[in-house]
Amino acid sequence: MNSDPRLSTSPDPSQVRRGRLILVLIFLLFFGTIAAAGILRFSGWQPQGTKVHGEMLRPAVDARAVVPKLASGGNYAWQPAERMWRIAVAPPASCAAVCTQLARDLDVVWQLFGNKADHVEILWIGTLPAGAPATAARRVLQPTPELMRALPRVDDPAGIPVYVIDPNGFVILRYAPGTDPGFIRTDVAKLLKLI
Repeated sequence: MNSDPRLSTSPDPSQVRRGRLILVLIFLLFFGTIAAAGILRFSGWQPQGTKVHGEMLRPAVDARAVVPKLASGGNYAWQPAERMWRIAVAPPASCAAVCTQLARDLDVVWQLFGNKADHVEILWIGTLPAGAPATAARRVLQPTPELMRALPRVDDPAGIPVYVIDPNGFVILRYAPGTDPGFIRTDVAKLLKLI
């Protein structure tokens, strides 16, 4: 008789249980992570680095066909090849002190972009307040009906919303009136990393 245990035809019951346990653990690890990811995805959770402070417009408003008019005359072109992001505001004509403060806040936001500031413009749609700081990044546009329609809920009774427009001319973010300018800076800084 051959007494070598390696040639035995019946497996050891403890090894069978151990093998099954390992297989079940691998199954749970694989499908459990997929199930957990699905639960997090459909519950609306997002990693901190992908969250934005503004309202993501879904779908984004396509303003590519709109040809904004500069207040000084002529057209403002989107020019996607320049990879220019825009922060846009369209305050009411009766805006005074609030508009002056908003113009100052947006100027500070623009300055904080540092070497990336060359890729951001501020679009001021309407009359610029008298106390607004002078900045090379600001373009004053006429409030044409086509342009105003491209800005969702622009006539917010709570105040002046702020928008972010991508280099192609899509309005992608809306900030509620009174939003901390630091939040706008944080979100646009993330977008600037894409260029």
